[in-house]
Amino acid sequence: MSAEPAVVILDYGSGNLRSAQRALQRAGAEVEVTADADAAAAADGLVVPGVGAFAACMAGLRQVHGEKIIAERVAAGRPVLGVCVGMQILFARGVEFGVETAGCGQWPGVVSRLDAPVIPHMGWNVVDAAPGSTLFAGMAADTRFYFVHSYAAQHWEGRPEALVTRATHQVPFLAAVEDGPLAATQFHPEKSGDAGARLLSNWVEAL
Repeated sequence: MSAEPAVVILDYGSGNLRSAQRALQRAGAEVEVTADADAAAAADGLVVPGVGAFAACMAGLRQVHGEKIIAERVAAGRPVLGVCVGMQILFARGVEFGVETAGCGQWPGVVSRLDAPVIPHMGWNVVDAAPGSTLFAGMAADTRFYFVHSYAAQHWEGRPEALVTRATHQVPFLAAVEDGPLAATQFHPEKSGDAGARLLSNWVEAL
């Protein structure tokens, strides 16, 4: 039996699946990319990627019953990591182009367009890591991560004991959340070089 934690990247038609797979393998995980619900339920950790539009991601997720898989894992206290739009869909709803789409509803709140003169927010940015964070453990305050997004959750309305990491692109937004077994990053760890590798290693080691 392998000593490496088993991680499933949920394949629902969205996200940088192979680059995420390689990054997680380097972080010390045994990684499978699949839409299989049993594999996703059984894994030590589940990663939910996502790129593009909130509504399209939710439509793809529902086709593989992803919202149910996530809900059952979280209810059982089993780790889930959302990345980019995979973070956004964990919230109650998203608003794009005036259209509201229901999300997974794991966290209350809305994902909306950043009110900034330059959109998308694309490139490297620092974060204000939450004290006691597992994801950002051992990292300097000036560590930079790679972002590419026009929308974000901008207010935390969930449990006060959750660890909330923020960043700013003209306006503040949620860069990461750690809430029991459910964690997420708005930036792309798999595109964030050594910093992203360290974050994924921190997550894998905690599985």
